[in-house]
Amino acid sequence: MKRTDFCHYAKYLALAAVLLVLTSFTSANAQSGAPEEKDTKKAPRPGYKLTVKTQPILNISLKAEKAKMSELAQELSKKLNTPVFLGTARQNEMLTLEFSELTFEPAMQLMSPTVYVDYEINTGSMAPPKPLGIYFFDLNQGEPPQSAVITGANQSLLIEGNTEDGVETENSEAKKEEEPLKVFYQNYLLSVKAKKQPLSLVLLKIGEQIGIPIDLQDEGSVLVDADISKVPVEDAVRQLSPHIRLFVRADLTRAEKRALRLVLTGPPKATQ
Repeated sequence: MKRTDFCHYAKYLALAAVLLVLTSFTSANAQSGAPEEKDTKKAPRPGYKLTVKTQPILNISLKAEKAKMSELAQELSKKLNTPVFLGTARQNEMLTLEFSELTFEPAMQLMSPTVYVDYEINTGSMAPPKPLGIYFFDLNQGEPPQSAVITGANQSLLIEGNTEDGVETENSEAKKEEEPLKVFYQNYLLSVKAKKQPLSLVLLKIGEQIGIPIDLQDEGSVLVDADISKVPVEDAVRQLSPHIRLFVRADLTRAEKRALRLVLTGPPKATQ
């Protein structure tokens, strides 16, 4: 081999060696600087899809496949902004159920064999009753305490008296017919007849007949005339005043609704 060719050959080998070293170095750096692969596994999705809409009216959709009732109740409470209580057996229950755009009470009935709902009704508003507490109870568990979500320390008392009590007179029956205030309650239906009677007195008489506490936060001199016959308590108090808050409990299993507490709030104060 000629000397010139040998020199060219040596230079070629040296250049190849340099390129090999650079390639190895670059590859090593790329491997050392490569970001670690992240765990792209997503958290397991819940076994249900719950949708709550408020327009045009409150409606609920649910698709659940072996979903934990405790998790579902927690999500329902969050979406409705209402406490949800579970019976002991229901806390570990797995629920499989599907329905779409049902109104509130029918949806609740499908989710539990025993359901109670506590509501607040504002007689001055046309808004539907506001749920305050939902109870998904076990069969034969019994009714929740009345004060579970509805509380109030104030209670007004009705004091009545008559100097002729215990004395029968010929005009006793006639006087009863002429009484300016008569309240009758039976089978969850209320009747009220009043002639220029103080609203506070009428409400106290209603509370006495129904057996519920009455909180008179305003005892103004409003007089009422009423002739209400055999209507639900909610409908009766709406006819008496727009300043009443009525608390009721609905037993959705038996399709019954009864009053728990009544508050007379009075008109709102004018802002200065």
